[in-house]
Amino acid sequence: MDHSKRQTKPRLLLMGQRRSGKSSITSVVFHKMEPQETLFLESTTRIQKDTMNSFMDFQVWDFPGQLDYFDPTFDTTQIFSEIGALIWVVDAQDEYSDSLARLTTTIINLQNTFPHINVEVFVHKTDSLNEDYRSDIFQDIVQRVGDDLNDAGFINPNVSYHLTSIYDSSIFEALSSVIQKLIPELDVLQNLLNTLINNSGMTKAYLFDILSKIYVASDTRPVDSDIYEICANYIDLTVDFTDLYNYPRHNPKILGEQMEEVESSMTFEDGTMVYLKEMNKHLCLVTVIKNKEAKDKKGMIDYNVHIFQEALKAVFDRAWEKNQIDGGEDTRTAKAVTSSENEEDGIAPN
Repeated sequence: MDHSKRQTKPRLLLMGQRRSGKSSITSVVFHKMEPQETLFLESTTRIQKDTMNSFMDFQVWDFPGQLDYFDPTFDTTQIFSEIGALIWVVDAQDEYSDSLARLTTTIINLQNTFPHINVEVFVHKTDSLNEDYRSDIFQDIVQRVGDDLNDAGFINPNVSYHLTSIYDSSIFEALSSVIQKLIPELDVLQNLLNTLINNSGMTKAYLFDILSKIYVASDTRPVDSDIYEICANYIDLTVDFTDLYNYPRHNPKILGEQMEEVESSMTFEDGTMVYLKEMNKHLCLVTVIKNKEAKDKKGMIDYNVHIFQEALKAVFDRAWEKNQIDGGEDTRTAKAVTSSENEEDGIAPN
């Protein structure tokens, strides 16, 4: 995949009050810092800009909490014109009235000038709150922001809310939801993943960005946090194992045609199988399989995943080279091939 064909890099803006957890989020998700180590991070005093070279090259701007972004001394057009999403981080463990006031002011200003911007509210640091209190805070924030925006004349603004913490998978799931809104090919990817799991006896499938463990797409079955964590942890396990043993060998023997991408699978004691296949240097498919008949026919799974990989490449080639999406043919082709394969093996969808 030639990333030079992309004309712009979507920009994620992280905003919120001081010490709300913005820098901790970027450190954990994009720089692989352990959550406990973020306790020693200093407060951000200037705009921090990171460029993520991954499946979808994008920029992350971390804004200091004390800045007034709409002050005349700031070039708001430069800041917001190429934005993909604005992520407003609210510290759920602190008094958040001022944060919500600034949030609504920001949304109102953006609605007047840049109404297309997705506003994502992360109700953050919820890991130490009991479930009832966490739910009450979440509903209170949603209600107060909604009421303030309605009073200002904005009905149903483009605002989404997420409960997040860096100590569990919730921050990765929230950012996955944010990133997916920036992918024009999302519907096509979901259709391809639906086709794959329905014809391969899979329970759930994710298409992950390897660098960040953000999933850029999944099938349309409900997301299960436990299954997500299994898949995300398996990426770490596979990458660590590959780095450990992928050393240069003297006079290596090539036994026939070799596959360039990493492939790995593991079966747990309860019979659950996790299957990983690298799609390219940025993306990998990770799927959970609980169907015993499917697990016993790994050759069929390998073949179906290969068809999915070819369709995936065709989708992105069209999107980047022609700036248009036409994945229907690939979806129909993948479905026809995998359906034919299943009929021969006598396997039913899970």
